[in-house]
Amino acid sequence: MTALHWDFGSAYDFFVSLFVIHHPDRFGLRPAWAAGVRSRFSLEDREFLEEAINFFPVPITWINQLPLEEKSTQNILDSLASIPPEKRLISLYKSSQLTDEVLSTINRIRTSQKTSADDLEVLRTLFQYRTTPIKTRDIQKMAEVFLDPASFGEQLLKVFQIYYQVFFAEEEERILPALKEGLLIAQKQAAIQPLPELLEDLSHGVKLENIHAYQKITLTPSYWTTPLIFYNNPQPDELLVVFGCREENQNLVPGEYVPETLVMGLKALADPTRLRILYYLNQGATTPSSLARRLRLRAPTVIHHLNTMRLAGLVHVILTSNGERRYSLRQEAIEDTYRQLNMVINSEKK
Repeated sequence: MTALHWDFGSAYDFFVSLFVIHHPDRFGLRPAWAAGVRSRFSLEDREFLEEAINFFPVPITWINQLPLEEKSTQNILDSLASIPPEKRLISLYKSSQLTDEVLSTINRIRTSQKTSADDLEVLRTLFQYRTTPIKTRDIQKMAEVFLDPASFGEQLLKVFQIYYQVFFAEEEERILPALKEGLLIAQKQAAIQPLPELLEDLSHGVKLENIHAYQKITLTPSYWTTPLIFYNNPQPDELLVVFGCREENQNLVPGEYVPETLVMGLKALADPTRLRILYYLNQGATTPSSLARRLRLRAPTVIHHLNTMRLAGLVHVILTSNGERRYSLRQEAIEDTYRQLNMVINSEKK
């Protein structure tokens, strides 16, 4: 039987938010606003982060496994500071990723002070399950880190501390009440919903095949990942899911009035190709490759459209046991977009 566990801490959003401000288009965040946050760094630190973010993991398993009662950002940064600088980067990857071959490659790079094509291919295995394939130049940048891992570790901690000071300390105060409320709401749902339905609701449309094959599932709320999720397997029979808990009347950018979900929904619907995709999805779950054949489009183009629709919450994503993704229509999300539009229009009349 699957055991359901809960975790909580603002530190998850600290790392998620760093990822989001460097990939704003994936989360529906205005690029100009994200650039404004990044501009709070010095040019040197900004360039360092823009390179590191491409191979640096969002370390949700590392955070989850820390024996801390309070996983606040400051406590997590203190934990990171206690790790020797030369080990800071690799400590944030899952232990299952750090195979003997990976570790020996890292040691060989450090001792020989050079990298090879074979080294890059070994390091590439760290990213084999990423949704977006890592580029060779980013693997090369990572390999260069291990020429002097201590210097990288020192600068990594420094930029994290700066990010906390110039942005996230204030953001942490803003989102903490929403995180606590999101956890309580999810726990109340868990008391009355079967686990598959619970995960589908909390993930805004993700269905997992063979969910009961997991011995342990841990859920933790996040403000910044909404409506998407971050997930991985700390152990083969365990699942860790960081789910979005931001409500539709709460925005990522403070002070904005129109609900983000409405804006993303309308953008997703205002495209003839995506309307055709919705038509096919309404006929049943299908894969991007199948849609590409029907639409006579390249598969990457179809995936781009599906990602836009997923961000707007308009589709279900079924993650199969063999890693395949199947999509279907979320009819309730179409109706919810209309409801939100009605609310905004009517509130303007008052």
